Amino acid sequence: MLVAGIVLAWFGGEFFVKGGVGLARCLRWPSAVIGVTVAAFGTSSPELLVAIHAAVDGVPQISLGDVLGSNVVNISLVLAIVVALSGMKAEDDGVRRDWAVAVLVPGVVYLLLMDGWFSRIDAAVMMLGFVLWLLAVIRHARRHAANMEAAVEPVSPLKTGFAIVMGLALLIVAAQLVVDGGKGVAEWLGWSPFVVGAVVVAAATSTPELATTFIARMRGHHDVGLGNILGSNIFNVLFVAAVAALIRPYPVKLPEIVPSLAFGVITMLLILPGKGGHLGRGRGLVLLATYAAYLALTLKAGEAAP
Repeated sequence: MLVAGIVLAWFGGEFFVKGGVGLARCLRWPSAVIGVTVAAFGTSSPELLVAIHAAVDGVPQISLGDVLGSNVVNISLVLAIVVALSGMKAEDDGVRRDWAVAVLVPGVVYLLLMDGWFSRIDAAVMMLGFVLWLLAVIRHARRHAANMEAAVEPVSPLKTGFAIVMGLALLIVAAQLVVDGGKGVAEWLGWSPFVVGAVVVAAATSTPELATTFIARMRGHHDVGLGNILGSNIFNVLFVAAVAALIRPYPVKLPEIVPSLAFGVITMLLILPGKGGHLGRGRGLVLLATYAAYLALTLKAGEAAP
């Protein structure tokens, strides 16, 4: 299952990046906007499916662990691997806006859940934040389109749509294959639902982000890859986690989620674009070390949580 999932994720990423870049040209939107919306929402679809299934099955804590863990994995493992191999450059001014929102999200989650309960009111507040951010992204895209001439190279809407749908379908199937294998192993080890979500399911559902970001970097589309990661992190918490709580509100063990929230902020601070928007290879190595520390602390917190 793991091997099949990795292979499908690779081909799905190829299709998805190609379709995303084509869509950016059709709409005359910056590639970063496509990365932070279409690509991000698409590659976060496994997290959304997990959230719905977990809530319906009565274990919504798996969803919270999944989204918080995925956000750390997306930066300290997925982006870290790509940056450590070749570096990356943020070329769109909207990246800093999305970075700022992604930094604030863990703090908002902590304030909402510090009473030990993830209520429907908490979920509604997070949904409102998501809508406001999305409106800001669309406004930026429209302003860019108004100042940009039509693409010189003709783009086929049919081929673009096919590439996006095919890529998304392959990424969803790939993530499900990896999730099924990972969940069985973690449950056999006797970990709590949150830790299962934060460690195993999070790594598994981040497979699409890894494939999409790596392939986008290979093709020279830096902003698609970086936008994909930032958008996925915002979408995961403000939308996906909220969906699970809307379906089934549930109690939260604050000591259990603190490591994921803290590392969510730390990893985002480590990828603040430098001068000229450049992210050097050294940052990738630091992020990988951060991921190792995150795993150790999350497992320890899971054992200590009552």
